[in-house]
Amino acid sequence: MCDLFLLVHPNIANYADDNTLYATSSSTQIVKSNLESDAELLLQWMANNAFKANPDKSYLLLNNMDNNLSVNINGYEIFNNDHVKLLGITIDNKLKFNKHVSNLCKKASQKLHALCRISQYMSTCQKRIIMRAFIHSQFGYCPLVWIFHSRELNRRINRIHERALRVVYSDDISSFKLLLERDKSFTIHERNIQTLAIEMFKVVNDLSPEIMKAVFPLKSNPMYCTKQIFKTKSTVRSVYNGIDTLSFLGPKIWLIIPDDIKSVGNIEEFKRKIKLWKPTKCPCRLCKIYIQGVGYIQIQGEN
Repeated sequence: MCDLFLLVHPNIANYADDNTLYATSSSTQIVKSNLESDAELLLQWMANNAFKANPDKSYLLLNNMDNNLSVNINGYEIFNNDHVKLLGITIDNKLKFNKHVSNLCKKASQKLHALCRISQYMSTCQKRIIMRAFIHSQFGYCPLVWIFHSRELNRRINRIHERALRVVYSDDISSFKLLLERDKSFTIHERNIQTLAIEMFKVVNDLSPEIMKAVFPLKSNPMYCTKQIFKTKSTVRSVYNGIDTLSFLGPKIWLIIPDDIKSVGNIEEFKRKIKLWKPTKCPCRLCKIYIQGVGYIQIQGEN
């Protein structure tokens, strides 16, 4: 399939047999025109290589709420959607991922109900294994894609996690914090921050693919930087102007990781240590203290 990318490069994203065309512009009409022309090239390539496209599996997602917008692909009219599912992730046209995380919560709740029904017949160890395998795992797929979800959804995830821990330890009294300490575990969001830390380690140690190096660009001479080794954006000012992005949060997470963890010599050792690290000074929106009517509270010492 290498010659395919010569035709529509760089406007196609490929993973195994899944190909997604994309276009960017401030004009919706230009985006539509570019998608239609690239789709024509893609269909021609498929015809030349004895492949057949399935229009029923083609979707259009524009950063526009107008569902009457469409593209014409080989005579098929494909209309704009407010969300589509791609490689197991439900992507909405505002990139909020509320629907995706809501679906994760729904699936986790269903499995938690099943665990509740059989919990009286199982030991604590067995219940803990079930919780990790069937409930925690719901939130373990591609978390860095949907990590910037809403605070309400974060509270919903925590409530599911708390109920699961109560079932495992038959404890209806202890707080969520005490249950986590008893389980020697972390919240789902803290685990996601740990996952982001692993990606930062890979970039720093040249273990990442090029696409991740583009998300987290290093300074030209990182070895001579005493503190911040990543390039930072000076125009980031708000949620709508870059704060809720991996490229903004990642370098800040790297700064708060203890030096004894960052300095380990290999990725396996780093993973082992980072999974024991609690990101107590995480600067992200979900970790900041928020007071209704006042806003986010800045703690002294935070970046």
